[in-house]
Amino acid sequence: MPIIKSAKKAARQTTKRNKKNEQIKKAIKTALKTFKANPTPENLSKAQSEYDKATKKGLIKKNTASRRKAALVKIAKAKNIKPIAKTAKIAKKPAAKPATKAPAKKVVAKPAAIKKATPAKKPAAKKTSKGAKAASK
Repeated sequence: MPIIKSAKKAARQTTKRNKKNEQIKKAIKTALKTFKANPTPENLSKAQSEYDKATKKGLIKKNTASRRKAALVKIAKAKNIKPIAKTAKIAKKPAAKPATKAPAKKVVAKPAAIKKATPAKKPAAKKTSKGAKAASK
């Protein structure tokens, strides 16, 4: 068991992350099993989205997910299943009414800031060692 406070916290975080990662992996496996048992476009989409979620959360790498999704599509093509086409959900905004323009505000230039002349600094006195002071006295 960890003794230091930060080590205890790290152990707690690790157990939480392990549980979360196990859930994500389990979701991938179930989606994959359902697709292989019943290859439909919906199941294909579900399995692909599970891979995408795992990638987004950092559980598997992007190329790994891409490779596995490609394998799923290969299975789907062998069974003559077309994947669901992703439709772009673009909501058209209603035409805005032409607003009456308010009179433009005049921008007044600020006068340049006047810098005060700073007095010249005196050079710093040189520090001498103790031996030099004793010799000069």
